[in-house]
Amino acid sequence: MSETTSPTWSSASSSNPHRLLHLGHPQGTPARRAPAAGADRMGYMSSLSIPAFAAPRQVLLAAPRGYCAGVERAIDIVEVALATYGPPVHVRKQIVHNLHVVKDLETRGAVFVDELDEVPEGATVVFSAHGVAPSVHAEAKARGLRVIDATCPLVTKVHQEARKFAAKGYDIVLVGHEGHEEVVGTMGHAPRAVHLVGDEEEAARVEVADSERVAYLTQTTLSVDETAGVIGTLRERFPVLAGPRSDDICYATQNRQAAVKTLARDCQLVLVIGAENSSNSVRLVEVARAAGCQAHLVSEASSIDPAWFEGVDTVGVSSGASAPEWLVDELVAALRERGATEVREVEVIPENVHFALPGTLRRDAEAVRAGGARGTAAGVATRAVGRPGG
Repeated sequence: MSETTSPTWSSASSSNPHRLLHLGHPQGTPARRAPAAGADRMGYMSSLSIPAFAAPRQVLLAAPRGYCAGVERAIDIVEVALATYGPPVHVRKQIVHNLHVVKDLETRGAVFVDELDEVPEGATVVFSAHGVAPSVHAEAKARGLRVIDATCPLVTKVHQEARKFAAKGYDIVLVGHEGHEEVVGTMGHAPRAVHLVGDEEEAARVEVADSERVAYLTQTTLSVDETAGVIGTLRERFPVLAGPRSDDICYATQNRQAAVKTLARDCQLVLVIGAENSSNSVRLVEVARAAGCQAHLVSEASSIDPAWFEGVDTVGVSSGASAPEWLVDELVAALRERGATEVREVEVIPENVHFALPGTLRRDAEAVRAGGARGTAAGVATRAVGRPGG
């Protein structure tokens, strides 16, 4: 697990969960944590045109929403690495599943690649927040790459659990989506022991060597309700089913789903800002629909279909854990310009979590600041070559 520090992100005050935000009062938006040293958080708006439509009178904003601690940490890692070691900094896969974030980092000198053979020997490479298999670390070491591991600490926890159960001779049933980068990475930590299932039907068919030595793990970004059904099916088949000490579905996934459920009770439409390849964003749409509310995933405000607003008096807005807050600001501004007269933030669960940067990166960044020039950290930075978590 990563080190943690005193949190610097805070949600809206829980003393007034249904805070009213009138037009022209942007200060009503909850504070977001300050950028890490060496980072310059993006804050631009999309250049794509937003269609004309008649906005509902009322807008409800989910809280919490947007960036989780793991995403904040991963983006900060790339930004601080660029400021510390200088561009280019290569990143294996999308650092988080949001193209806006990727494009912004590309303008700063990040180079995104699918596999390590695209990275020059001896270069700096960042592993994405979704985690990687041990074989990827081994390949990086063999090629002399300076590795900075941005794997979310909550994903690292699942990796540790997989290795623990495998070492004890358990069959591991991993609940997740085939092909998702997090699932691929987790399976790589116990390849001979893991059986992947995606739903209750697959859970009912999975075959194991010993029904009394079975454990389950889950992808961190799943639907809480659907996953409970899958685990229930497994428990019916394997009464002594073992599991993690704490829930694998991350706090941010659970909190955002709880917030969307609350919005869905008071809205005729919920818009979730996020990317199509973002598992947690897609799950938010599913959660709203399961609650009986019309819901759509939008990458940004320009993706809106005006037909969605027919007969809608109240629209709810949330965003996935990898969606930057400026996308929410853009959407809310568009709704205001098109007739919304009231914006209310509905806080369901206070959230105040922060994960520290990897130790070597933090020390190298401090050395650069102390030296007043990027080059002063060159010798120090070589300690990270081929070392996971550096």
